[in-house]
Amino acid sequence: MGRGERGDLSDAEWERLRPFLPVSNGRCGRWRDHRQVIDGILHRVRTGVHWRDLPERFGPWKTVYERHRLWSGDGTWERLLQQVQAVADAADDIDWDISVDSTSVRAHQHAAGARTDPPPAPAASKGDEVRTPGRDRVAEPGRPPGGGGAGGEGLGRSRGGLTSKIHLSADGRCRPPSLIVTPGQRADYTQFVSVLEKIRVPRLGPGRPRKKPDSVAADKAYSNGPCRQYLRRRGIRHTIPEKADSQAARLRKGSRGGRPPGFDEDRYKKRNTVERAVNKLKNSRAVATRYDKRGYVFLGTVTAATLIIWLRA
Repeated sequence: MGRGERGDLSDAEWERLRPFLPVSNGRCGRWRDHRQVIDGILHRVRTGVHWRDLPERFGPWKTVYERHRLWSGDGTWERLLQQVQAVADAADDIDWDISVDSTSVRAHQHAAGARTDPPPAPAASKGDEVRTPGRDRVAEPGRPPGGGGAGGEGLGRSRGGLTSKIHLSADGRCRPPSLIVTPGQRADYTQFVSVLEKIRVPRLGPGRPRKKPDSVAADKAYSNGPCRQYLRRRGIRHTIPEKADSQAARLRKGSRGGRPPGFDEDRYKKRNTVERAVNKLKNSRAVATRYDKRGYVFLGTVTAATLIIWLRA
């Protein structure tokens, strides 16, 4: 297979991923060339092409699809992302002034019609008996979520049709440390805690993963008591503008309304990093429009796109 095609992994990017990829145990057959298959997955994520229409240089299309489905279900994409983040953190290359927001994604008609039963638990992979270095420091996921209809697969219905929503955080360099997929009608603030709790950057050496940002910025959609209480409880500085109706209610109460929440105007200007991160994600057509039926597979697609953002930042 020729190297250097547009969108393929460079030699340096491949060397950063290679140590953390599953390896064969010698009994259940051999993996097809990981680099070739990953390049095929990334081509599909970038272009949104049908799996069956993948160019022949990536090998059998079903092999590429099944690898993506498997790695989406067993957490391999998430582990790869966390390992790349760990390298960046060790080099002091992460700006821990985090911003949080969400973006809606229109779902193609082919994204509907998933089975109503839950997806099967990931089968034991070929790398289970020969552990990949560094993987034990990352949490192992359980059964992929899904089943029960469109809502269970992260699909919501609105006047515009089927939609999903990506809730994400972004560091100061427009790279998402964490993300969650929900149905499109889900309110932003309901996933605020989940998005921040999912931030988990392992250490290359001994020590606990880093989970706590230096500060958090968000728009008025997150301006409510539970969000602010969560941040105060964790001791995280935050900048969230107060809603006009909340301000009016506080002023009506006089001294009983309490003090206004602190607001750092200069810090709030940095919130555009999460909007720029969304733009980077949606440069991948399979993210900008959802084609995957299963919610966990679409989350894997978004995570793969996020991984490339971190590799090429």
